[in-house]
Amino acid sequence: MDKNIRIVLAEDEPALGQIIKESLETRNFDVFLCADGEQAYKTYINEKPEILVLDVMMPKKDGFTLAKEIRLEDLTIPIIFLTAKSQTQDVVEGFSIGGNDYLKKPFSMEELIVRIHNLLDRNQLQKTTEILTIGEYFFNFPKQTLQYKDGNIVQLTHREAHLLFHLLNNKNQVLDRSLILNKLWGNDDFFAARSMDVFITKLRKKLKQDSSIQILNVRGFGYKLTF
Repeated sequence: MDKNIRIVLAEDEPALGQIIKESLETRNFDVFLCADGEQAYKTYINEKPEILVLDVMMPKKDGFTLAKEIRLEDLTIPIIFLTAKSQTQDVVEGFSIGGNDYLKKPFSMEELIVRIHNLLDRNQLQKTTEILTIGEYFFNFPKQTLQYKDGNIVQLTHREAHLLFHLLNNKNQVLDRSLILNKLWGNDDFFAARSMDVFITKLRKKLKQDSSIQILNVRGFGYKLTF
């Protein structure tokens, strides 16, 4: 049985913090709720979480200061900022100091959970170093390249690489359209779906040297990679 994902949640509004904590715990997260930045830092050191959800405005130590200190310890742990602020400069500052995502209050719990899973998946994928085989191609996920057996290398975009990884991870199975849209595009509306169709077409072209490789459209459900 998979272990629960450990989250440090720093939120100084007790009611909101408790709601978030309880909601996440129903989704198999272990949540360490902290009321200020200093407590959050100590909890981060002691509990070694997989992800941090930090309110920006907190007593003793604000979320940005806390994130800067944590980045000195760990460059890769995902950080999501929660904030009532919406000024562009605050958003820019949050990303510049190492934040990975930014959620403006009020927000839905479903949106927070999707973003948490998206960051955790991305973080796990970025740790992947194995060269993967797709028919007569070699797929280097970290470098986002496809190399054909003759040595010819094709560069993939960030989204193409992630989409191909998920297709390969579900080889010979249907990759749920809605699930992958929410993971990679953040929603599953019409425009995101059309965008994904374009990326599928691009991947087919980049894999065309091996005629055994197919990305099939399973109408109403999603896509399936076969070779």
